[in-house]
Amino acid sequence: MRTISIRGTDKAVSVLIKGTDYFYHDSYDKASSNMDAFLAIGGNTVDTAFGYCKGQSEEVLGRYMEERGNRDQIVIMTKGAHPDHTGPRVNPEAIRSDLLTSLERLRTDFVDLYALHRDDPSVPVGIIMDALNEHVESGRIGAIGGSNWSWQRLQEANDYAAANGLTGFSFSSPNLSLAKAKEAYWPGCISADDETVRWHERQQIPLLSWSSQARGFFTGRFTPEIRDNHDLVRVFYSDENWERLKRAGQLAEQKGASTIQIALAYVLNQPFPACALIGAQNEAELKSCQLGAEIRLTKTELDWLDLKAESLAV
Repeated sequence: MRTISIRGTDKAVSVLIKGTDYFYHDSYDKASSNMDAFLAIGGNTVDTAFGYCKGQSEEVLGRYMEERGNRDQIVIMTKGAHPDHTGPRVNPEAIRSDLLTSLERLRTDFVDLYALHRDDPSVPVGIIMDALNEHVESGRIGAIGGSNWSWQRLQEANDYAAANGLTGFSFSSPNLSLAKAKEAYWPGCISADDETVRWHERQQIPLLSWSSQARGFFTGRFTPEIRDNHDLVRVFYSDENWERLKRAGQLAEQKGASTIQIALAYVLNQPFPACALIGAQNEAELKSCQLGAEIRLTKTELDWLDLKAESLAV
């Protein structure tokens, strides 16, 4: 499997990142077999968070790595400082508390990639970067990033880090997909718009996309008439996205692939390092993602899929 490099970790990061938001203690066998299958196809990077499955996601992953003895083979991305019932929690105390709890659950003394699960624009970036750097210096964190941070805040944070001799953000994790979100899927979430994409291209900062396949929009299960999935209708149903779906299907036929594989390839063929967080929970879904990750798309094909070109002619 193809990999990218992320400043702050010496491990190669697989372009497919295994999602774990279904890792529960009572389905441990499923989670562990899914992990085994993911590693078998060359994947090595796993996405979890302090808040996933009320902590069980990290606990299950920690148990798995301890039982298999393979912690050194896995790149862990976990996230913290998500809002709770009291409101935003992007502050040094919450970062420390969440991180230390995550490490205990994961049965490890460091995480390769650590992202702040949300931003709180009311908090100066200096406070946040100072707090994160304390944990980088202690060895508890390798690379730091922002999940659902705007590119403007990421740039502001990195400018502060550069001016103060600190480690800056070396990755970002917004939503990026061929289907463009009309509004946030969850409160406080960020989807990459054209300005975000241009910023990543200029900076060459890796983008790790969640909902990279638009929550199943490209599976063939949905049409403009099928409106039983309220969230999908709210976020992804638009004339432009139906046209993107149509074009993805046409290109899939030309390449002997499936429509959803083309949607995945769109994310992984951006003009900057990109990874896709995937929710594959069985062998067929995992195989589909593996094949999609191998597809190469040209700039002309990317532009046509994204309605920025009228034809595939060069």
